[in-house]
Amino acid sequence: MNSVVIVSAGRGSRMKADINKQFLKLKRKEVIAHTIDKFYNNTNIDEIVVVVKEDEAEFFRKNIIEKYGYKNIKIAFGGEERQDSVFNGLKAVNKDCDIVLVHDGARPFVTDKIIKGSIESAKINRCVIVGVPVKDTIKVINKDNEVCDTPNRSTLWSIQTPQVFEYSSIIKAHQRAKEENYYGTDDSMLMEYFGYNVKVVEGSYNNIKITTPEDLKIGEEILKEN
Repeated sequence: MNSVVIVSAGRGSRMKADINKQFLKLKRKEVIAHTIDKFYNNTNIDEIVVVVKEDEAEFFRKNIIEKYGYKNIKIAFGGEERQDSVFNGLKAVNKDCDIVLVHDGARPFVTDKIIKGSIESAKINRCVIVGVPVKDTIKVINKDNEVCDTPNRSTLWSIQTPQVFEYSSIIKAHQRAKEENYYGTDDSMLMEYFGYNVKVVEGSYNNIKITTPEDLKIGEEILKEN
């Protein structure tokens, strides 16, 4: 059984919009609906859990689930931090789940190829993240904006979602992190912290996260190509 936790409980302050960025529209359809479609229509996915802010749950039910006729989608509530939100989503997953994907609600351009490939890899490697090699030179700077280091670009990847895990392993990692009050920058960092190896599979440069108004314009262009 393969489940996906779609995290849609962020504040989205960089979008500078009056509503949650997940509910902004691309070609007259909400970003979160585009994202749900990718998993709802994928034959590899058996269960969908969407994590939303508690005060937006009714809006989500009426304006997304009911509007588009989605069936059997579970709702979990967001927490104080993204990690808390993911943990809430994981706890709502069916306990028969073998592989779970954690995906950003504002990342609507994930492909069937990425979903299938990451699941197949996770069945072997237990912990898989999706990413792409960075195109730009990266500089490490100090608090005075002085360059401290220039890492070798060939070893640097920009990490996307989904991040895909053996369910029993990632839920235990989250439970331990909660007990130890440990917070990572993403879910795979919890796996690293507790000694798991993390495998990277290549994603797509189109698999962007809608974060700023400029991203909405880029998203419109990506939709035109598809």
